[in-house]
Amino acid sequence: VMFHGSQSEPLVSKGSEPSTCFLLLIHCPLVDAHQPKFEAVLSEVDILLNDLTFTISNLSSWMQPESASTNLATKLDDCFIRREPLGVVLIIGSWNYPLQLLLLPMVGAIAAGNCVILKPSEVSATTGSLVAELVPKYLSQECYAVIRGGAEETQELLKNRFDHIFFTGSKGVARSILQAASLHFTPVTLELGGKSPCVVYGPVNMTAAARRLVWAKFFNAGQSCVAPDYILCTSSTRDLLLPALKEALWEFYGEDPRTCPDLCRIVSPQHWTRLRALLEKTRGRIVIGGESDQEDKYMAPTVVVDVSEDDALMAEEILGPILPILSVESVEEAIALINRGQKPLALYVFSEESSVVKTVLEKTSSGGFCSNDGIVHMTLPSLPFGGVGASGWGSYHGRWGFETFSHRRACMLRGWALERFNTLRYPPYSDGKLGWLRWTTSAHSCVLM
Repeated sequence: VMFHGSQSEPLVSKGSEPSTCFLLLIHCPLVDAHQPKFEAVLSEVDILLNDLTFTISNLSSWMQPESASTNLATKLDDCFIRREPLGVVLIIGSWNYPLQLLLLPMVGAIAAGNCVILKPSEVSATTGSLVAELVPKYLSQECYAVIRGGAEETQELLKNRFDHIFFTGSKGVARSILQAASLHFTPVTLELGGKSPCVVYGPVNMTAAARRLVWAKFFNAGQSCVAPDYILCTSSTRDLLLPALKEALWEFYGEDPRTCPDLCRIVSPQHWTRLRALLEKTRGRIVIGGESDQEDKYMAPTVVVDVSEDDALMAEEILGPILPILSVESVEEAIALINRGQKPLALYVFSEESSVVKTVLEKTSSGGFCSNDGIVHMTLPSLPFGGVGASGWGSYHGRWGFETFSHRRACMLRGWALERFNTLRYPPYSDGKLGWLRWTTSAHSCVLM
């Protein structure tokens, strides 16, 4: 990958064979969260490789100066937008996808020509240790570094001035990062998540819908920031959906999900305790699952019905294998409930009626939107990934990551011709000069060269 802007040297790889590193990268999520190899390859390695390949294939065109429209007064000038590196950027990863959420932003940062400091999550210790070992082997230590540690080390790190900070994680930590960044006027990208709703309304293929919902919700044991957080549907739809969910869960994970090798574990004892507390506090009724084992950090795929809007399960992003179902009477009521909350990172709607999909799309706001499936929209590198409002600031993936880590510099290259024309803006001023100048600089005279 060639740097753009002031950089011109290619990355030089050295050290272990790529195939060995590939196996090690897959191994880390298996150790940190007992994630199935299938899920680890898809969510930690392939999504990264796809974004990297997409970026390499398109980087030369993204780097080209972008022509800007000119008016009559600037007709002979060369006006363009030049992408330049920001400088030194800090990327702070998260625990739920410790490779993807750390290295995928780095693709955009490197493509844009920046130096990068990586801060892996201390929760996913195995992954963080491997990243700290491999990065110096493959990337220049003058441009790239890995800093490990917990909250205290992160606070010390944030005392330094960076040209951009990219953070994925909780809103609580984001507030402290914003506070630290404000001291140096450092721009920040925040990927925060939130409660991503799923509306199931009208005629729906319940078998297919249940299978897609179960996969999206319980992939990585529900520890995905874009997983469907709760379902909104009518009581009659719920009664049809529940048997289909039970059937899909049995098909995917068997009679005893705990013994299934395809079901992930909760990443840490602290997160397991938090999820168990939510189940104990809920006033809803558990109709599927509910079993758990603290020592094994196991929590069964769980479905809870008769959940109210003020229930404990609705107070925060769940980030676990618990799926509440709230009953509504109409799609308008579902939309109103969604809009009463903060704007989510993702929003899903399942329906065979295109009018229902269109209504939900047009009357809500979210970072991403997907109909009749879950999570898959974020795997496409041509789509921006990011939140809106409380679910995040900024976006990345593909070109959007390149743009996030680039400064768009406005450039005008002007010669010495037509100096006589410039007398219109020089003193002594007159109404006649003002009229001519306003006409030649008006937006109406702008054309793209």
